[in-house]
Amino acid sequence: METNRRDFIKKSAALTVAAMATTALAKSLNKVNDILDKEELIQAGTPFTLPALPYGYDALEPHIDKMTMEIHHDKHHKAYVDNLNKALPGGGKVEEILAEISKQPIAVRNNGGGHYNHSLFWQLMKNGGGGAPSGALGDAIKKQFESFENFQKLFSDAGSKRFGSGWAWLVVESGSGADKILKIGSTPNQDNPLMDISDFKGKPILALDVWEHAYYLKYQNKRADYMTSWWNVVNWDRANELFVAA
Repeated sequence: METNRRDFIKKSAALTVAAMATTALAKSLNKVNDILDKEELIQAGTPFTLPALPYGYDALEPHIDKMTMEIHHDKHHKAYVDNLNKALPGGGKVEEILAEISKQPIAVRNNGGGHYNHSLFWQLMKNGGGGAPSGALGDAIKKQFESFENFQKLFSDAGSKRFGSGWAWLVVESGSGADKILKIGSTPNQDNPLMDISDFKGKPILALDVWEHAYYLKYQNKRADYMTSWWNVVNWDRANELFVAA
């Protein structure tokens, strides 16, 4: 009887230990699964979103009309965002994606570029903008391009001479502090200077959209007139912030 009792106690203890171990293992696995789930969410990121305009659709009139802004933002930019989400449903940081765009399909290049370019473009315009830049950027432009007027001419040339659709850019090509080197250039389609496939590279601080949809309703085929008028809405405060931060 004593032997049977001892055997029973041993078996019960063994079953209890096994049950406890199973429970502990289950809890550990649940914690691991929770961590994996969270890690997957972190890697997945969030969808790309259409940024709101920092002003009303009619804020840039008479230089850029209300209807053009509505179509440009709500239709064209939204299409880039929607298509980018289809191409990259996991989301991500746009600048990091563009830096290695050669690894991505053409849909990401076109729509990722379109999303970045337009998001920057909206910021670089404002009601009551224009004039000549001041601050660090104004000093750098005068130093490197002799005068603001000469800079304007060179920048406008970059936009007017871009065959077909594309963008004109002012970028910080290299350097730091007061020694930052500015460069003017252009890119085709929705390419930009952040892309590793681009022949023109740098940190963008000023951007001008010269696609026809940016100006055709008001200026028809007169790109030069559109660019001349655009100088009246340039947000030099924002451009200077980008220059200082570059």
